[in-house]
Order: sequence, then C-alpha cells, then structure tokens
Amino acid sequence: MIKHLRWYICGLLMLATTINYLDRQTLSVAAPIIREKFNMSRVDYSRIADAFLLAYAIMHPISGRILDWLGTRAGFALAVTWWSIANVLHAFAGSVFSFRAFRFLLGIGESGNFPGAIKTISEWFPARERAFATGVMNVGAGAGAVIAPPLVGWLIIRFGWQAAFVVTGLTGFLWLALWLWLYHPPGSHPRLTAEERDLILLGQEADTNNDAPTVAQARGAWKEALSKPSIWALMAARFISDPVWFFYLFWLPDYLYTVRHFNLAEIAMFAWMPYLAADFGSLFGGAMSSLFSRLGFRVLTARKLAMCISAAMMPAAIFAVHADSPYVALFFISIATTAHQSWAAGVLTLPADLVPQRAVGSAYGFTGMAGIFGAFLFTRAVGSMVDSMGYVPVFTIVGFLHPLAALVVVLFVRTRRTGESQ
Repeated sequence: MIKHLRWYICGLLMLATTINYLDRQTLSVAAPIIREKFNMSRVDYSRIADAFLLAYAIMHPISGRILDWLGTRAGFALAVTWWSIANVLHAFAGSVFSFRAFRFLLGIGESGNFPGAIKTISEWFPARERAFATGVMNVGAGAGAVIAPPLVGWLIIRFGWQAAFVVTGLTGFLWLALWLWLYHPPGSHPRLTAEERDLILLGQEADTNNDAPTVAQARGAWKEALSKPSIWALMAARFISDPVWFFYLFWLPDYLYTVRHFNLAEIAMFAWMPYLAADFGSLFGGAMSSLFSRLGFRVLTARKLAMCISAAMMPAAIFAVHADSPYVALFFISIATTAHQSWAAGVLTLPADLVPQRAVGSAYGFTGMAGIFGAFLFTRAVGSMVDSMGYVPVFTIVGFLHPLAALVVVLFVRTRRTGESQ
C-alpha cells in the first residue's frame, strides 16, 4: 500500500506536462540553426508552427473522446507514445514539408495531455482538492519552458540539432514505463489504501463507471458535454484568455530582443524568469481555490473567486511596456504570467466540476480546442500589429483579455454536476 497515492499520480501528471512542453519547445530553441541549415524564411517557419497549432486545436475534442472511450490508463499511454515518436521523427526531417508533417503529428499526440490530466484528476481527487491538484499538474507547463533552453541548447552544441529531438522524445518512454507501472483506476488500484479510496470516492457520482467505460458512454460523451451551456461559456472564456499564454511563449524573446535590446546571452539568462513565476501561479491559484472551499464557499463559487482575483492581476502587463527599465518590465510580465497560470488552475478544473466523469475528457477537449483556436488567430494577428504599431497595443490587449473572460465565467458558468457538493 502507498499512502497519499493520489499525489504520486498527480506528480506523474506534472512530469508528463513537463515533457509535453519540453518536446514542444525543442523546435523553438533549435529554430535558428534549422532555419539557417534549410534556408527557411520566417514565413516557412511560421507555417511549421501553424501546423502544430492547427492539429493541437482540432484534436483536443477527439483526444478527449478517445480518452473517454479507452479509459485514462490506455488513452494517456497512447497520447504520450504518439507524441514521443513524433518528436523523434523531427530528427529525420529534411525540408519544410517534412517539418510541417512531423509538427502536425506532434500536435495530434500532445493534444491528449491536458484532457488526460484533467480526466485523471477528476477520477482521483475529491472536488475540493481538484483545483490545487490541477495547479500542481500545470506546474509542468512552466517547468518545461524553463528547462528547454539550457537542455536543448546544450544538446545542440554538444551533439547536433538532431540529437535534441531524439533525446527529448525518448524521455516520454521513460515516463510511460512509470505510468504503466503505477497507474490503475482508483476503484481497482492494488496499492491504494481503503481510507484514501473512501476519500477519493466521497462525492463521486453513484452511476459513474470510470474503471470500464462503455462504448455507449463514450459515444454520448460529446453530446453530454455540448449539452451544457456552461461548457460553451468555458469555451468562450478560453478562446478569450488562452491567447495570452501563447503570446508570452512565442513573443517574449522577440520583445526582449527588439524593444529591450537584450542580446542572446541576456535572453538566455533572464527570459526563463516569467515562466518560473508562472509555476508559482499554478500552485497559488489551486491553493486559493482550495482555501475558499475550506472557508465554506461552494466549490463553484470558490473557483470563480480565485479566477477573478487572478484576472484582476493581468493588467500588470500594461505597465511592462511603459517601464523604463527592462528588468522592471520583466517583473510586470512575471506578474502577468503568474496571474495567467493562477487563472488556469481554475479554468482547467471546471470541466471536471460541470460534467460526469465519463464525459470529462470530451468536455475538456472542446474547451481546449476553443482556447487553441483563439491562440492560433491571435498569434497570427500579433505579427501584423507589432509591425505596424509596436508592442504597446498588444500588451494593452492582453492585459484586459482575462477580465473579459472572467466576466463570461461569472455570468454564464452556473450549473453544477449532480451529486457533488456546491
């Protein structure tokens, strides 16, 4: 028996998310060398990046449905296997077309990570712990972004760009071995104590069969998810707010280079700081929601309060572009990334609160798809805005997107799942 086994499972989810972002960011770090080697224009490179985002967005609901059909253990294993192989295949790319193809395959596989993680949390944690567990899991997003530059850079310098894709891709198979060894559904896990099993199952739906999802349940998961007005409201909220995180992932180095005049060494030295701050935001947002629940607020109300506080911090980004010192600018940007990931601890958890567990993967898939499509459109628009107007209007826009999304959540996310404490 393993005490507190659910937190070991959560640790595996955090590690999977770290690997997910590490694999995703490998191309970004290797891009200068790859562009030079294959004589790629910026347009060529943007098309490679677009291939990932397009697949990632389209596949979110499909990955969610596959997870609801196969179950968490097999579905998550399939996703990690797929994206790990796709990442390794980048080492064999020899043209823009092949890079786009492998990037598209990577987007297909990586789309399963967050639906799988949220589904796992919905199965392994009582409602009052889910936001904090989601925050712990989401620490991996910032961790992967922090680890990628030094690790991938060292691999490229020491062994070449192909080795970077092979090594980062193979890490997924190490995780897979741990997952298959440790993970079983809580209802049948041989190492789960009776006390913890009772805690996990407290408040779970009586009619939910998580250990053996049927084909009929999986087929109805999309319909069940889309029948909830609150899921549509979450889709709108993520369409509005998700572009902010991708803006900081894709455009922060360019802003520091072109506006703050950082050289490459300074970017390597300082650009990781907002992503590290984001990890603290993940934990802060989850802890805040759990605290409000312990203080007696209903679960949904606690989520909304934590998300509104996080959204209220986002306009700090506006001060970044008006700061005289680049380090003060980084401070305000770090506040914004902290606030976004604090917000994410709530918005990522809500699908598990609003639909039965058999439909959580599908519900998260649809909300994730909406968010990635928003990021896809906004990322394309940023280039034109920066070329014509500079970064000031862009930072102003991203400063107010979360308050707008919070308004949508407060007004339209109202329903709760039958059988759970509110």
